[in-house]
Amino acid sequence: MVRFGGSWSCFGLCFHSLSSQASSKAKGNGLVSENAKGCTVSGNQNHGMAGLNLLKDEIVSEQLTRNIQFFGLESQQKVTASYVVVIGLGGVGSHAASMLLRSGVGRLLLVDFDQVSLSSLNRHAVATRADVGIPKAQCLKEHFLSIFPECHIDAKVLLYDASSEEEILSGNPDFVLDCIDNIDTKVALLAACVRRGLKVLSATGAGARADPTRIRVADLKESTNDPLSRAVRHRLRRDHGIDGGIPVVFSLEKPKAKLLPFKGPSGEEENPSDYQIVPGFRVRIIPVLGTVPAIFGQVMASYVVTQLAGVQVQTEPVVNLDMDHYRMLHQRLIEHEESLYGTAMEVRVDIEEVMYVAKELWHGRSAREQSPKDVGRGMWRSVNELMLVRWDQEKPATVSNLILLKFSEADEHESSTLDDIKEKEPEFFRRVTSVLKRAELDFGL
Repeated sequence: MVRFGGSWSCFGLCFHSLSSQASSKAKGNGLVSENAKGCTVSGNQNHGMAGLNLLKDEIVSEQLTRNIQFFGLESQQKVTASYVVVIGLGGVGSHAASMLLRSGVGRLLLVDFDQVSLSSLNRHAVATRADVGIPKAQCLKEHFLSIFPECHIDAKVLLYDASSEEEILSGNPDFVLDCIDNIDTKVALLAACVRRGLKVLSATGAGARADPTRIRVADLKESTNDPLSRAVRHRLRRDHGIDGGIPVVFSLEKPKAKLLPFKGPSGEEENPSDYQIVPGFRVRIIPVLGTVPAIFGQVMASYVVTQLAGVQVQTEPVVNLDMDHYRMLHQRLIEHEESLYGTAMEVRVDIEEVMYVAKELWHGRSAREQSPKDVGRGMWRSVNELMLVRWDQEKPATVSNLILLKFSEADEHESSTLDDIKEKEPEFFRRVTSVLKRAELDFGL
């Protein structure tokens, strides 16, 4: 066996054979559905494989070689030993599930009550015209078996509700992906995950948007410009006493189009409820540019895989500031230096560097905030309470010696020495020192 450039040069026939076997296995196991409300799709029941070290398999190891290079072997083993549930397999969920599979997640549960339609094909990850009319869960499973047949895949043609909660959420999944666009179902799922202590990532509205650069991951309470997350936030707080703590993928972009009236075969406006598979679910009246839900799904998969691997990724803070905010912080720093030291000669940062310090180092919140609860809109509504001050008063005000504090905190900080802080607050001292060390590395200081 000879390996060239990270690929097995003599595995062509072997891969073809494996694909044929996987295809035959899918057909031979009778992937069928009997009821759109509740049918388990049979198939690749590798119940023991998720618990084994899949990476010991030579073909699996080679298929995941780029992930292993990225995460390291030990972290990739965590991914392959993980169990993830994906609920909602449309434009967002199908892409999320597809990349979880391709990233080597060892066990997947795919849940959706709906079927593939022709209008699904502008955004679905794998569906073809031949798949139209079959359950989305079945569609994904059949395609997935030819991509990563070692994965243990369960597919349930099932609507999530209180009666199906145990069937779907049992088994201690490592992550649950909420890709549902119905408010009632979404709220019920998120509340159940919080109640059960399950990690969950939720997708908000991806329809009627076109700008992929404005997609973010943040706490539900920080999502903006999204009617779906606004309604979910309200319902979770009102009905379940849940106020944040749930990460979501959302877009800062305002929707570019409204829900369209439903027109039947005659071209006349009709009642969408007459065509619903399940009462309360909308019927193809949301304008969707297929690329955006696909990117939502990719973002979800990336977030989950890095979490499973134990890789810390600092998401972009939801801070909608213009340069005037940074100029204000810069000017406030200059005035404070003049007041405290009699001169601003030791201020050695410009507006761009202030932006780096405030946004990249301290994420728009006080250095004394250990949790991200005030990131984004919540903190910057109180921008008048924040200022930049020196960490070490014996050194100039540079990118590696500035912390963001509230006014009252700044006064207290400047009445102490670093030795006092190190002795009385060792954890705070280590945390700030670590953050400022990052600035030194970023700027080559």
